[in-house]
Amino acid sequence: QLQASGGGLVQAGGSLRLSCAASGRTFSSYDMGWFRQDPGKEREFVAAVSRNRDSTYYADSVKGRFTISRDSAENTMYLQMNSLKPEDTAVYYCAAKSRPGGLGFRSLYGYWGQGTQVTVSS
Repeated sequence: QLQASGGGLVQAGGSLRLSCAASGRTFSSYDMGWFRQDPGKEREFVAAVSRNRDSTYYADSVKGRFTISRDSAENTMYLQMNSLKPEDTAVYYCAAKSRPGGLGFRSLYGYWGQGTQVTVSS
């Protein structure tokens, strides 16, 4: 089970840190990622980190502003979001997959947490 938290309301230019806590199993052997979804739109990829933490991958829209990390000892993943923009407003979901490769492919992720709302005001 994955549990996302840390969302909230922030002004443009501000920062938030999302957390994704895993329970019920150890996700150290899984790739993990963040996705986001606006109402009426498809869920889109944001960032991902490989199981051994040697690879990270970001959507172009967040590159340079967001940083993904994971702590295997705590079975937790983070998304540090800086320089937030109104277009970052969405529900953010954390996810995990056991199959290697394809960090950005939503269809490969088999485990999903509930979302946490991020709202960026202009």
